[in-house]
Amino acid sequence: MHQPWDITPPAVASPVEHYENFPVASWLCPPALRAPITAIYAFARTADDLADEGDATADERLAALAEYTRELHRIAAGQPPQGPWKKVFGPLQTAMRTHSLPVEPLADLLSAFVQDVVRTSAGMAYADRDALLDYCRRSANPVGRLLLHLYGVGDALALRRSDAICTALQLINFWQDLSVDLPRGRHYLTDADLARFHIDRVSLQRQPLTPEARNLVADNAGWARALMNEGAPLVRQLPGRAGWELRLVVQGGLRILDKVDALRGESLLRRPVLGALDWMRMAARAVAM
Repeated sequence: MHQPWDITPPAVASPVEHYENFPVASWLCPPALRAPITAIYAFARTADDLADEGDATADERLAALAEYTRELHRIAAGQPPQGPWKKVFGPLQTAMRTHSLPVEPLADLLSAFVQDVVRTSAGMAYADRDALLDYCRRSANPVGRLLLHLYGVGDALALRRSDAICTALQLINFWQDLSVDLPRGRHYLTDADLARFHIDRVSLQRQPLTPEARNLVADNAGWARALMNEGAPLVRQLPGRAGWELRLVVQGGLRILDKVDALRGESLLRRPVLGALDWMRMAARAVAM
């Protein structure tokens, strides 16, 4: 599965390993929610490993994810955890019981992992932005919705803003990792966008970069920025620590977009990273939101 945050995610000093788009159990997280958030994280992290880690074949990965999905629905029906993932599904079942966590967003995450295995193994590209957004709806948006559920926030405006932020983060992950994903057959720049800029996929990383390739990256970065700005007012809807954590998530994503923009398309060839001064700037901008 796509793993873009090789740096620590913008909001996090986390007691567990990174998972894209997931501000988990940081010191800003409300203490009462650390256990359920960590349980959700462990569920997603383990599924991510099944989809991407090691040298299993695509068929073996899909079989493991199918069994993992069955186990999710078993514990959601009240049956005790069993099998090799008891340490994952035990805490998750507790979180589902004590916080009435819905099963649908958890299942959506798994469907996205399955889709990524299938598409990556076949080297498939997304036809257009609507198709890519449907993937983000299941790969990224469930994280925000689960967190909002834990925070007790469920109005329609908050959900739309959360979806915008999570989709933006997923897209930012893609545009940050173009130099890594393209050689591995992971295609998130859509066929329609390539056609719009008159670029063929095989020449995307050809040097020197063409003006069209640079403009393609800039346009997609602008798309992600617009979504992030659309969702950003959510930071003022969330109480206390949750709102401050989200401020850092938003500013982390925007700062990476600044880096992508500054490279003028060179993110096709090398991965932008954040340094110490970037973290200071993110913190200052978070305070100013």
